[in-house]
Amino acid sequence: MKNLRDINVNGKKVLVRCDFNVPIDESGNISDVFRIKKAIPTIKYLSEHGATVILISHLGDPVGIDLKCSLSSIAEKLSDLMKIKVNFLSQEIGLKTKDAINNMVNGQVVLLENLRFNKGEKENNPDFAKVLASLADIFVEDGFGVCHREHASVVGVAKLLPSYPGFLLEEEVKIITKAMEAPERPFVSIIGGVKISSKTKLIEKFLEKSDNILVGGKIANSILVVRGICIKDKWTSEEDKLIAVANRLDLTSPKLHLPIDGVMGLSDSEEYYTRVGAVGTVRKEEDIYDIGPETIEKFKDIISEAKTIIWNGPLGFFERDEYRNGTKEIMKAIADSQAYSIIGGGETADIIHREKMEDKFNHISSGGGAMLDFISDGTLPGIAVLENN
Repeated sequence: MKNLRDINVNGKKVLVRCDFNVPIDESGNISDVFRIKKAIPTIKYLSEHGATVILISHLGDPVGIDLKCSLSSIAEKLSDLMKIKVNFLSQEIGLKTKDAINNMVNGQVVLLENLRFNKGEKENNPDFAKVLASLADIFVEDGFGVCHREHASVVGVAKLLPSYPGFLLEEEVKIITKAMEAPERPFVSIIGGVKISSKTKLIEKFLEKSDNILVGGKIANSILVVRGICIKDKWTSEEDKLIAVANRLDLTSPKLHLPIDGVMGLSDSEEYYTRVGAVGTVRKEEDIYDIGPETIEKFKDIISEAKTIIWNGPLGFFERDEYRNGTKEIMKAIADSQAYSIIGGGETADIIHREKMEDKFNHISSGGGAMLDFISDGTLPGIAVLENN
């Protein structure tokens, strides 16, 4: 990939695509600043080297202008974290924006309003891409978490300006590529979460590349049903999708480790009820909501021998206290291991931040779906456009 350090940015206007799509609580406060912090090295470098830094991002998925999704609070938080003034332009991105940017001086930083307030963003509208490109001399892609999106601010503008990866994007690509192409072995991948349809290609890639795959969450439940270990009268749409691709996946591979026991609860019921049992004993009125103690010990033994670990997705219904134990135990096992650990974004990163264990892992990715797609496909639209620019 190109290197931002190789160009002179002094006196240049630099448009930086960040991923400031951070969680906002009911009071409108930012509840996790992880993604904001990860963007700072690139912003700081550009500012200190004399560039006028123009930051763009989305927040949420508003339909039209929705002030609950305004980036004004992001500008305030970024100012606090960087100890400099980050200006905020609240108007719709257009000619007035360009005038305001032209009045800025070298080293100043400005954040523009939510990209998704303009429908041209998600549509990858060429006219909106031209408006964005007109604001700057150089484009920097540093939002790894959005690089799987073919949006105007990701691929459209990159075709119109000299374009470079930021330091966050550079780091993500380097670390994940090395882990997949030249991992220290044994290489263990851990997959959890809900939708197997979104992770079929990922499982396929891990079956090819890793030495052991540990599977939990609803994804594991679906595989258990398809393999006939758990019996159900009615299959879910996810299990139907799995049947359609099962011939592409080797679900009998010795690398693939499924739960042998679980914490059961009543499905479609508000009644509190849990029991631990073998996965083959699930009753028709029950579902498996967490991995059980025998599975935890089995997974821990495999993790203890690992030299490289990639983990994405909770191993149970983590939203409820009684079903958190499996995920927390596996998280601790990874933290205590000697392996180089890479944690997938999204829910997995949120869990680690909630438990305040960020310093226990080697790399926590800023991308959720982007990381999964990058592992599965080897590139992303927002990366490929930089390489072809």
